[in-house]
Amino acid sequence: MRIEHLALWCHDIEAMRVFYETWFDGRSNARYDNPKKGFSSYFLSFGEGARLELMQRADVTERPSSTPLGYAHIALTLGDEAAVDRLTETLRTAGVPVVDGPRRTGDGYYESVVLDPEGNRIELTA
Repeated sequence: MRIEHLALWCHDIEAMRVFYETWFDGRSNARYDNPKKGFSSYFLSFGEGARLELMQRADVTERPSSTPLGYAHIALTLGDEAAVDRLTETLRTAGVPVVDGPRRTGDGYYESVVLDPEGNRIELTA
């Protein structure tokens, strides 16, 4: 068994698609639209492993104001510490919010944490 994909509700799936394609080499399928349900989505692939589905629907507009139970972040492995350092600095220079690191965590990861355009946490790991 393996995780096939993760999904994020998005306000602007076009901006999110461009972000993940630009910074993480995501490869998107064609946009899927279901006018009857008011639903749109993209699936992004990242080499091997699970895909990311970006979803949008007009009635999904609220984000919890505090840290809710449930999904907390997406972790992307970059291979080594130097890659984490390089991408973190590139993202910081481009204005992407870096909220932590790079650092070694208590459980042994070398990581930094950045935010996508809608505030979702992404761990960049080695």
